[in-house]
Order: sequence, then structure tokens, then C-alpha cells
Amino acid sequence: MAQRSNFRRQPEQRTFAGECPVHGSVDRSEVEQFDGSMAVRPCKQCQFHGLRVAPQGSEEHSQALANLQAESVNSALVGSGITPRFADSAFTTYRVTTSDMTQALETCRGYADNFGEHFQAGRNLLLCGNVGNGKTHLASGIVQQVIRQHRAVAVITSAAEIIRVFKRSMDRSAGYTEGDVIDELASFDLLVIDEIGAQAGTHYELSALHEVLDRRYNLIRPTVVVSNLNAQGLSQYIGERALDRLRENKALLVGFTWESARGRV
Repeated sequence: MAQRSNFRRQPEQRTFAGECPVHGSVDRSEVEQFDGSMAVRPCKQCQFHGLRVAPQGSEEHSQALANLQAESVNSALVGSGITPRFADSAFTTYRVTTSDMTQALETCRGYADNFGEHFQAGRNLLLCGNVGNGKTHLASGIVQQVIRQHRAVAVITSAAEIIRVFKRSMDRSAGYTEGDVIDELASFDLLVIDEIGAQAGTHYELSALHEVLDRRYNLIRPTVVVSNLNAQGLSQYIGERALDRLRENKALLVGFTWESARGRV
């Protein structure tokens, strides 16, 4: 039996008795959408026929494939860790008023557009600087884009949540170990760690974060780090060695140095 994810949830589903124009009375289901709504799935028998029986290239086959792909993307988005507050956070909704904001937007958009290249290189992205500058907005936009455009497995979570999951593993009833946590976080095509530096920075907390970053580094998996600290502050928090590894292989660094834009982005 597959272990339940600590970071990716599955969409909520509801089964009900329904009607199909072709197959009559059948069990139907509806599934939670990324925007919070519920959508009725196609009839299972119709979907099976479209995928397995209908000629390839036919309208029925194409529609069944489109249904399958849409459900896969929706499931990835629901499980991405993007919270309802940031569900509408896309590059198109990031309002820029300065050249620095434009540069930040274009760097993040370019990272997402060229994610295939960055994935192969294991190239990281660091978003560092002042609060209220839209770092989480842009990070959520990256996650959405790489899922929609590249069909990647991308997850955004906070450093605090990672540490909480690590600590829960020490409970005998947890059903998972610290190693399982590291394995899962290392498996994602893209991991975004938000709010690094907002914690006390105890030895245990830093060790947990180092374990995750080191595993992804050794597997050449890209990571986006989001912090309200500047580059110097981040180095002091996680250590020069960890920051050096994050910045290897032409990693991208965006400094958010303008005043808070809360309520504007």
C-alpha cells in the first residue's frame, strides 16, 4: 500500500447516482477543482470507450484524452500546496510599478518557461528580500506554470511545515520516518520552500532543512528558496556551505529590495 503523502493532498471526490445519455443510470462522481469548485467527471464507460475502443484521432478519442489530461493537471494543482489565498497568483496578476519589479517578474517567468532546461541542470532560484514584495505570489505562479506547461510535479511548502512534518515523524504512530520525509521532498521535480529564515534556527530545524537541500542537490533537482532575508542574512541563517550549493550551476537570484506592496500585488 502506497504511503500517504505529507505534502500533496488528493482532490476531494463525491460519488452519486446519475444518468448518462448513452449508458443510462450509472454511478457518477464529481471532483474538487483547483479553483475550489466541484466538476462532474465524464461517465466512466464513455471515458473507457473513448480511450480504449474509439479509433485514435477520432473526436471521441481526442475528447477522452483531453479529459484525462485535464484531470491530471487539476490533481497536480490541487496537490501542489498552493493555498486558496494564492490560487489566483499568476504572472499575469502580478502588478509591477518599478523596473525592479519588472525584472523580478521576468526572471520568474523565464525560469518557469524554461523549466525543462533548469530541471536538467538542477538549477535553483532564490527569491530573497523585503516582506510584502510578492515573493510567494511569484513562487506560486512558477508552480502553476511548470505544472500546466511542463506537466511537472511541483510543490510549494513552508520551511515551518517541513519542520513540523519532521517532528511528527518522531511519534510512533506517525506511520513514517524522517527518511520518508526526505525521500518525498527529494522526489518532486520542483520544490519551493517558502519562508526560510522565519524560524528560530535551532540545530534541529537547520539540520532538517540541510538534509532536504543536500538530497536534492545530490539528485540534481531544482529548488526555489523564498526568504525575507537578503542573501547575506540567508547565508548567516543556513550557513555558507548550504548557500554555496544553492547558488551552484548559475543559480538565479532575485533581490526584492523595494518597499512593501501589500494589497497591491
